[in-house]
Amino acid sequence: MSLEDVLQDAVMRGASDIHFCSGQAPWARVQGKLFKFSTSIVQSAIREQLDPISADTLNQTEHHQQNDPSPCRLMQALAPYMEKNVYAHFLEGYEVDFSFVVPRVGRFRANVFKSHMGIGAVLRHIRDAIPSLAEINAPKVLPDLFKSAGLFVVTGPTGSGKSTTLAAVLHHLNQTTRQHIITLEDPIEFVHTNQQSLVTQREIGHHSKSFSHALRAVLREDPDVILVGELRDLETIRLALTAAETGHLVLASLHTRSAAASVERIVDVFDSAEKALVRTQLSEALIGVISQTLYRLSKSDMQHAVFEVMVATPAIRHLIREGKTSHIHNAIQTGAAYGMQTMAQAMQALPT
Repeated sequence: MSLEDVLQDAVMRGASDIHFCSGQAPWARVQGKLFKFSTSIVQSAIREQLDPISADTLNQTEHHQQNDPSPCRLMQALAPYMEKNVYAHFLEGYEVDFSFVVPRVGRFRANVFKSHMGIGAVLRHIRDAIPSLAEINAPKVLPDLFKSAGLFVVTGPTGSGKSTTLAAVLHHLNQTTRQHIITLEDPIEFVHTNQQSLVTQREIGHHSKSFSHALRAVLREDPDVILVGELRDLETIRLALTAAETGHLVLASLHTRSAAASVERIVDVFDSAEKALVRTQLSEALIGVISQTLYRLSKSDMQHAVFEVMVATPAIRHLIREGKTSHIHNAIQTGAAYGMQTMAQAMQALPT
């Protein structure tokens, strides 16, 4: 099978991620569970959950995948979708990120790497339709938070849907406000078309050298809203805080598991001499943090996003400024009047 055939097959199965390793059958993640394409467990999962493919097609797929002979075939299949500089970077020994479109199949975000097994790749399917806040069951307080400038952070483990949440936020702003929205992504995932707002999307490594380099430039590009795909390092965090302080709405993601941990992560990036100043800066710039995870209901095979919500109330700002992050959880727990909830409270509110 060609790469396009495999991806089309995976999308039909409802896969979110497709894993490739040279000389082996691909694996696919369907509703949070990882399956090997050629195993009977995938066949039964498809019949029971998705039911789009006949047994004959599955058997043909297994036959072709078990006879994939060459470790080079994976790179030969991926190379046409890679920019020359990305391909050269990979040949130099680096793992690379990029996005590409397969006609009549969809858009994918790719990470290509080398391992003890040879060349590997993980492709994430990016759905064409950008979901609304209502469709992802986003906390109802979010639209109110975006009426003011400041820093808003979406956190959670890898694969928890942070990119989808941020895309839904941008979609909401694009439909309801007249602003200049600039995104800094690595790579570009959801593609936004101009509606009420002007949306400029820039890809790190292709349109700019780094997040920090792009952030310095973006302040001279008349932005109202700035999306920073990930707060990766000290310089990026410093510039994001500065942008939030100077009257912009800054949206960003972070790999942490709670709002309190996000505050600690941002502060701990700085050296001890700067921490007090950064806590003050963060307490003034932050407007909110949501931490999310995916949860499967007992009576459903579908995964649902569940959110912890922290709103930067005066009490929360005081705790950040004083370095009392251990008390943030209690403040969230008692902050329902402001739209706040802990992850445990969000779980308890789910239908059984």
